[in-house]
Amino acid sequence: MPSPGRFTRRLSLKTALATAAALPLASTPSAAATPLERDPGRLEVMSFNLRFASSAEPNSWAVRRPVTRALLRHERPHVIGTQEGLYQQVRDIEADLGAAYDWIGTGRAGGSRDEFMAVYYDTRRLAPLEYDHFWLSDTPDVIGSNTWGGGSIRMVTWVRFSDLGDGGREFHFLNTHLDNASQNARARAAALVAERIGGLDESLPLVVTGDFNVAAHGNPVYDTMLGAGLVDSWDAAARRGAAYATFHGYQPLTPDGDRIDWILVTPGVTVHRADINTFARDGQFPSDHLPVQASLTLG
Repeated sequence: MPSPGRFTRRLSLKTALATAAALPLASTPSAAATPLERDPGRLEVMSFNLRFASSAEPNSWAVRRPVTRALLRHERPHVIGTQEGLYQQVRDIEADLGAAYDWIGTGRAGGSRDEFMAVYYDTRRLAPLEYDHFWLSDTPDVIGSNTWGGGSIRMVTWVRFSDLGDGGREFHFLNTHLDNASQNARARAAALVAERIGGLDESLPLVVTGDFNVAAHGNPVYDTMLGAGLVDSWDAAARRGAAYATFHGYQPLTPDGDRIDWILVTPGVTVHRADINTFARDGQFPSDHLPVQASLTLG
């Protein structure tokens, strides 16, 4: 793991797979929209399953990308945990967010292969101090491992950040995507994540984002995550927006449906507001999931 002084852009893609050659990863800046008016002391967090880039119509990435760009430029979260993004898609979002944003991640099969659990962050607000990845399997340090009968390789990307807008306060940020096919794989993954959370510095706040592929309050996976000492930001929020199922599959939205995408926090974190973002343009959603958001004070 790199020391803070050696942290460089995209270093994770070079260190996560020792046998892979470094890839050219220069930024492509784009014009930034005016940020929303908001409390400057709060940390704005988003969890967003992007739906992997596809050329198939309807809902190809070429059609969805401009809508995703408009959403992200309007919301301007300080940190975003994304799921399902493919390498070029991850790069597209980097370009669309603009020069103030950077990202950390590796493909779940290693290097640029397969889907990313990318973590984007606003460099004006956050500075990464260390990061790592682990795989949701019996061999979590083996890149691309999948030993629990899951339908896909699954992993976690985590970062220890310094919050430059809060006096340099440090916090941990974990981003994941649990299996869609196997409850056994999800249950064992949640137990592993809980175990790894237990090994973090408990004095630091923790934020967890992810697509957990099960409903909040309706599955042992949820109980395991809360049993790890976490709080559901939706339930803890002083204010909430309208509730919808966070997976819609490009069909009409379901009010008060299953929340399978969560932002979890440690109990000392104050959740001022939680939202499920229903942004669409001309009937086109940016993804088959709705992004979830939380406005936080870390301590």
